[in-house]
Amino acid sequence: MAPKGFFSSFDDIWMLDGVRTPMVDYCGALGHISPTDLGIKAARAALSRAGVPGEHVGSVIAGNMAPGDFEQFMLPRHIGLYAGVPVEVPALMAQRICGTGFELFRQAGEQIQSGACEAALVVGSESMTRNPIASFEHRNGFKLGAPVGFKDFMWEALKDSAAGINMIQTAENLAVKYGVKREQVDEFASNSFAKALAAQQSGFHAGEIVPVISEKFELEGYQSRGIKLQGKLAEVALDSHVRASPVDVLAKLRPVYEGGVQTGGNSAALVDAAAAAVVASGGYAKAQGKKALARVVACAVVGVPPEIMGIGPAPAIRLLLARTGLTLDRIGRFEINEAQGAQTLAVGCELGLDMSRLNVNGGAIAMGHPLAATGVRLTITLARELKRSGQRYGIASACIGGGQGIALLLENTDA
Repeated sequence: MAPKGFFSSFDDIWMLDGVRTPMVDYCGALGHISPTDLGIKAARAALSRAGVPGEHVGSVIAGNMAPGDFEQFMLPRHIGLYAGVPVEVPALMAQRICGTGFELFRQAGEQIQSGACEAALVVGSESMTRNPIASFEHRNGFKLGAPVGFKDFMWEALKDSAAGINMIQTAENLAVKYGVKREQVDEFASNSFAKALAAQQSGFHAGEIVPVISEKFELEGYQSRGIKLQGKLAEVALDSHVRASPVDVLAKLRPVYEGGVQTGGNSAALVDAAAAAVVASGGYAKAQGKKALARVVACAVVGVPPEIMGIGPAPAIRLLLARTGLTLDRIGRFEINEAQGAQTLAVGCELGLDMSRLNVNGGAIAMGHPLAATGVRLTITLARELKRSGQRYGIASACIGGGQGIALLLENTDA
């Protein structure tokens, strides 16, 4: 029986280029900035790097999970307008939790392939710092002596009420199922930090980062927006969570749950960031004389049991391979989001993955997981790594809270 799931294939769809902001620890240097403004920054930089005028964009597709201010309803629209996209061009918010960034590429590919537009701007932006302390219970006021229902949106959103567990516990379930030990998770995390540090020091990461500075975003006839860094800070140009993290240091951290394998050191870092890319038809790229970064070949989305949601990339990748006719050994590079160390190791075990091809420039444990921006970041990183290494095919993937997995196949046609 063929694998179940949702599959999209694309004949002539290309990522022209993409860029991201630095990924900065929450409550850090980007913590006061609206996700809308982070998105505008990334969008402007992506259009500039791709050499695509805003007026050539026919669709804006943006993603943002938790509201970072009261403007979230307008986030896709404001990103498009302040990035220079014509007022007549519509904007859409897409949401597939941790897979949102990949969903943006999937929808862009389908829109372009259907003839709706020739070029699309995709933007993922997330401020983990600005996740609200929220209440959904007090529209009618506060009753004397009744509980006050304000809670931490970010922490509460990690819980899956259907399964009655949170995302960290889903990784612990996978650790038990696949026999993953604490020592293995710490070693994996230490390697993630080491690879990210090497990529940072070599300048690989800098090649996809646009430094964040204080600047204004003007739009004729409308209010000015912008970014104002705090204090005397002139720019933010580096991922802040990347650091040397030896196994013996990670081993000293207490697990989140007694007897478990997951700690604050071997789980994805909480960061603020945005990432953007320009996706276009082959016809547009040829007519404009553009050299694309990668071909967007196909995308697969699947459902998995919520209590082991982290295994999602494995069946998503299997579906992607089955429908494209490729085999695992033909995929030169994998970017699989490191939501938790045990979760990523379980995916590797389930697939029989050659781990030397996985996250070769570090992953989310070292660099961070800014929800809606993550899939865009992973796709940009993968495309650049395929060019650097001369590999032809690469897959970027992520697990998704609630029990899903998503995977995107890229091709480096120069290989």
